[in-house]
Amino acid sequence: MAEQRLLFVCLGNICRSPAAEGVFLHLLAQEGLTERFVVDSAGTGGWHVGRPADRRMRAAAERRGIDLPSRARQLEPGDLRRFDRILTMDDDNLQAVQAMARQLGDRGLALIEPMTSHCRRFRAREVPDPYYGGEEGFEHVLDLLEDACGGLLESLRAAS
Repeated sequence: MAEQRLLFVCLGNICRSPAAEGVFLHLLAQEGLTERFVVDSAGTGGWHVGRPADRRMRAAAERRGIDLPSRARQLEPGDLRRFDRILTMDDDNLQAVQAMARQLGDRGLALIEPMTSHCRRFRAREVPDPYYGGEEGFEHVLDLLEDACGGLLESLRAAS
């Protein structure tokens, strides 16, 4: 399998996308595939730049043995050329990334796709933003992301 460069994207880069990054890194470590991937996350908004993941998301992930090491950063146009795939958490962020891609033209850009397109067990159009909800929302997001990240890794292996 050739090196793959993946970027997970949500709105503020403090809940869903750092959780997706952490879940995917966790799976890679379990499979001994860490060296074959470059994994990062970003937000379409810049409100939280430099901050760690939301404490509630970190706590929920920690209960599952998953570390969320990233610091929030904002998506930049160069990301669309640096990464092979950009996986978005919801329709709004999918549209924002696609709009950025249109401004850059079509050459050498990442494949942009919804994260939930890789779900195997769950039927979900989006990974919901848990920020304004209770603890169960963070658990649900992690359930969705574990499913989607597993499906993503499966499809990447099958394609190589």
